[in-house]
Amino acid sequence: MATYRISRINKEFLRLISDMLANRVKDDYAAMAVLTEVSVSRDLSHARVWYTLIDTGKRGSVQSALDKAAAPLRAMLGKELHLRTIPELHFLFDDSEEKARAMDALLDSVAELDARMRAKGDAK
Repeated sequence: MATYRISRINKEFLRLISDMLANRVKDDYAAMAVLTEVSVSRDLSHARVWYTLIDTGKRGSVQSALDKAAAPLRAMLGKELHLRTIPELHFLFDDSEEKARAMDALLDSVAELDARMRAKGDAK
């Protein structure tokens, strides 16, 4: 479980990295990423930055752009934050929205099948 300090750092990193990707990083592919969550390790050595995309077809290009932007972002974070160590940034694609859509489709098909079965039972 994250401590209060770590959760504050996570929120601040999310806010700062989102702003930096939108305004300071000059790569259009990196700016396409919509950050969803940041998870910093307890020793502040690593930070997982979860992102999603509106157009998932450009996932490879965006991932490589984010990987290239990780070092400059880390340097910018070092200038903005007053922390002894700035974590190494690891960008990961957040596919939870796709999984949620698939689960909704499954639930809809089960509900439709249930309605058909009830209609057959009422007809008899």
